[in-house]
Amino acid sequence: MVINLRAKKRLASRVTGVGIHRLTFDPEHLENITDAITRANIRSLITANTIRIKPIAGTSRGRAHTKKAQRSKRGTKQGSKQGRKGARVGKKRVYVAKVRSLRRLLKIAKDRKDITNPEFWTLYKKVGGNTVRNKAHLRTLMEDTISKRKN
Repeated sequence: MVINLRAKKRLASRVTGVGIHRLTFDPEHLENITDAITRANIRSLITANTIRIKPIAGTSRGRAHTKKAQRSKRGTKQGSKQGRKGARVGKKRVYVAKVRSLRRLLKIAKDRKDITNPEFWTLYKKVGGNTVRNKAHLRTLMEDTISKRKN
């Protein structure tokens, strides 16, 4: 005999707070489930493991991870690159990265009291005006300003 347990499933779903598709009824104890008409009855069936809740089945990212690994492996070596340097990494992005690193270096030097505030600002303006080539160049400029101050 087929028993319609749709109402019981809906009640159990409300009690547990999960969707009806995540609930499974034990086929050997269906008569106990049909007798359950209150929320307390449903809770007791859940503790008795007659009504079970399936775990959430998410979308697997395994294939996506392998594809990403393949993509990152391919076409990055010298000879596989197409487009000039400025097309792959924009000039502005390079400039911004350089200026940020140089300004960070200047700030550290000022906090350490290696350079005075006016010296800091002259070097800061040079960095912003793209006069400083790289960190090594900035260090030499700082050494020059420090040696001028001491002499």
